[in-house]
Amino acid sequence: MLRASDFGVNPLIMNNVLPRRPYRQSARARAAEETGERILDAFSARLRDGWFDEIRLEDVAAAAGVTVQTVIRRFGGKTGLLEAQGERLSTEVQGRRDVSPGDIEGAIEALLDDYEASGDLVMRSLAQEDRHPAIRRLTELGRGYHRAWLDAVFAPWLAELSADEARRRTDALVAATDVYLWKLMRRDMARPLPEYRRLVETLVAAALAAAPGKETS
Repeated sequence: MLRASDFGVNPLIMNNVLPRRPYRQSARARAAEETGERILDAFSARLRDGWFDEIRLEDVAAAAGVTVQTVIRRFGGKTGLLEAQGERLSTEVQGRRDVSPGDIEGAIEALLDDYEASGDLVMRSLAQEDRHPAIRRLTELGRGYHRAWLDAVFAPWLAELSADEARRRTDALVAATDVYLWKLMRRDMARPLPEYRRLVETLVAAALAAAPGKETS
């Protein structure tokens, strides 16, 4: 077996120049990412079940298994945690709602999956948006995304309508698919998921009752 000494190279020097740093950096980066995810998970759970005013960094840190200094160093405080959680939630929502234009069945199924995963967190955020500008910014972004998503998914039914009629049709779709309806059916009335699905299908069909290109009176 060839050894470093066979080439007149000190083995200690050879070991020192081997490319180990990228591996260490990669492992360190993965560990940092995992730590960040744990912190956001802990914060998200408290935001879903409680009030933003009452969330303490000490509790978030303890649940994530880190120090408060780590939380502050990584996110800067509660507002930074909120913004990071909002970005993560946005990415998750877009992933769950990735459907092709015109795929109504797929869109409704994606919507249900999304609300079952994030509906409670969204509702808790909506309940606090008037008290916290940072939360209001996130909920406004959510509303904008939801409407744009509907415009894209239902484009085959909206494209040939006038601007006013397309707006009215999208308004109806927003109402049919709003998270408040999910909360009413799934949380307040405790209806099973298939029953909620049928209601959404009925309301969406009503919103799209007119044929594309035809105005409603």
